[in-house]
Amino acid sequence: MAVSGGSGTGERPVGIDELLERVREGYERVEPQEAYDAVQAGEALVVDIRYAALRERDGLIPGALVVERNELEWRLDPQGSHRAPEATSHDLRVVVVCNEGYASSLAAASLHRLGLLRATDLAGGFQAWKAAGLPVTS
Repeated sequence: MAVSGGSGTGERPVGIDELLERVREGYERVEPQEAYDAVQAGEALVVDIRYAALRERDGLIPGALVVERNELEWRLDPQGSHRAPEATSHDLRVVVVCNEGYASSLAAASLHRLGLLRATDLAGGFQAWKAAGLPVTS
């Protein structure tokens, strides 16, 4: 997806709401129960990109890989020298989780650009997971 805001490109700048709408058109977002079921079946890796203060305040999704947003691409690129052990292939199904499901959409789109085409994000983020009564650890 080409979204530009740079001068000289001939394209008009977009606002964040339009940008989110555009990136979300490129993949299917998942609901909390669907993400939970995929993790339980060993079919997905949940990646929590929330910052430390939110994780400390609200808890963690059991088994989630915690990766700060600014490290996400380096940790999940299967070809990268700084990849996490879980970053085994471009076919990995990744469910990115932020606090409310906004930053995770942009993160999932970034992972798509790295070739992780099965990357998606959790609609409603961690707060939706918690509200659905799914497991959380402190």
